[in-house]
Amino acid sequence: MTDEPLIFARGLVKRFGDFTAVDGIDLEVGRGEAFGFLGPNGAGKSSTMRMIGCVSTPTAGELRILGMDPVRDGTKIRARLGVCPQLDTLDLDLTVRDNLTTYARYFGISRAESRRRADELLRFVQLSDRADHKVEPLSGGMKRRLTIARALVNDPDIVLLDEPTTGLDPQARHLVWERLFRLKQRGITLVLTTHYMDEAEQLCDRLVVMDGGKIIAEGSPRSLIERYVTAEVLELRFPDGLDSTAAYAAKLDGVGEHIDPLPDRVLVYADDGDAALAEVHRRGLTPSGVLIRRATLEDVFLRLTGRTLVD
Repeated sequence: MTDEPLIFARGLVKRFGDFTAVDGIDLEVGRGEAFGFLGPNGAGKSSTMRMIGCVSTPTAGELRILGMDPVRDGTKIRARLGVCPQLDTLDLDLTVRDNLTTYARYFGISRAESRRRADELLRFVQLSDRADHKVEPLSGGMKRRLTIARALVNDPDIVLLDEPTTGLDPQARHLVWERLFRLKQRGITLVLTTHYMDEAEQLCDRLVVMDGGKIIAEGSPRSLIERYVTAEVLELRFPDGLDSTAAYAAKLDGVGEHIDPLPDRVLVYADDGDAALAEVHRRGLTPSGVLIRRATLEDVFLRLTGRTLVD
C-alpha cells in the first residue's frame, strides 16, 4: 500500500489519423477512489478508458497504471483490472454461475477457487437464487449485476465501468449503485463513465468533465456545483402565446446570476430562489408554473458543454 496514484497521466494524447480524440490530458486516480468521466459524445471519454484498460496504445504523453507502463506491461496490468463494458457480453448458453467460473479460468484461477469466488460474488450481487439458471431469460438489471460480478472475479485493484446502468429501470439502477458503493467501501478503485448526472453525484468522489478531447473541469461533484453554478435554480414557465421565452428572459435580466432561456421555460440561477421569485413578481411578471430546486451536476454539465447535440 503506497500513496502512489493507481492511474497517472501527463499530457496524454490519442490520435486516429488526423483526428485527436484525447488532447493532452493530465489526471491522477488514487487507491479506493471512485473517479468519473463526464462529457458529451465524442468528448474523449471512451478513448481515455480504452488506454487505461490497456486495449489502446497512447499516441503521446505519459500513462502509468498500477505503477506500470501499459505498453510494456499490458498483460500484467489487465490481470489486475476488472472491466464492465457498456454492452453486456455474457455467454447466453451458460448458466449464471458458469459465466463466472469460466471467466475465472482465463486468469489461471483453479476450478475449486473459481466456484468459491462465483458463489461469493453471486451473493454480493444478489443472484444466488439464479446460479443454475441460463442467462438469456434474465432481466436487464440482473444481467448488469452479473456483468459487474464477472468484472470482480479476478479480485481486481481497479474496476472500469462504462455506462454501468444504461437502459436499467430506476429500481435496478439503485441496486447497482448500492453494490458499487459497497465496492468503494471495500477500498476498490472505481473508474466510470456515465451520462447520468445523478449517478455521478451518487457514486463519484471526484470527476472530470471532458469536451473536445480536453479536461475542462475537475473536482468533487459538490465543488463543481459550487464553482460553476448557484445554490438554487428557479424554473419559470409562462403562458403560451403571450411572448417567447427569450422575451421573458430579457425582462428577467439582473434577476439572479445567470438566465438560461429554454424553449418551454426560463431558468434563473440564484443563490436564493425565493428572493429571485419575489423579484420576478416585483417586475410584474406572472409565471404559470414555478419550481425552485437545488442546482445539480447536470446544470454544471450543460453550463460547461452547452445544450447542442454532438453526433
